[in-house]
Amino acid sequence: MEEKITYFETSGAEHTGETLRLAAERAEARGIKTIVLASTRGETARMAMERYEGKDIKLVVVPHQYGFIAEQRFPPELKAELEKKGHRVHFGTMLFHTDNFYGEKAPTIIANTFRVFCQGMKVCAEIILMAADAGCVAIGEQVIAVTGTGRGADTAVVATASTSTKFSDFHITEIICKPLQTRNMLPPPPPNAGNPPPPPR
Repeated sequence: MEEKITYFETSGAEHTGETLRLAAERAEARGIKTIVLASTRGETARMAMERYEGKDIKLVVVPHQYGFIAEQRFPPELKAELEKKGHRVHFGTMLFHTDNFYGEKAPTIIANTFRVFCQGMKVCAEIILMAADAGCVAIGEQVIAVTGTGRGADTAVVATASTSTKFSDFHITEIICKPLQTRNMLPPPPPNAGNPPPPPR
């Protein structure tokens, strides 16, 4: 089996339109009906809702959980609009951000392992598990996840959904697109980082 993967040379919101297009194209090719989408402020969710109008695609939109930051940024009127069109919006517990509850152990290790691929890959796994935990997608269902780096979308995968209690049954089966790296999201290194110190005089 051969399939195309699109690599973006940069990460960020400028790739949102193309990521949504590629996700819809792969959904049609695979007969996938559900796209799980990360959207914290609603811009990506609105764009997806408008672009997929008339298509046989249902969105499961996953914003930040309540209490993750001081104010919930996902617009309540957009939630109502999405649900009116048959989509779902799920404010679930963010499984890889449980440091204050469980401590920094397995969730942090899992999250950082996914981040080796890119920031969006971590979020893809997280929101599919969250959606399955809430019953928004079924265990074993083939879904597509669309996520991004900071804002917008730049990463999409095909995955077999499972719940967090059956994590070993969760599989990312195809990468549709991703940025080559997300280094531009990280703070700049300190001066002379990576260079050996000068020899003593």
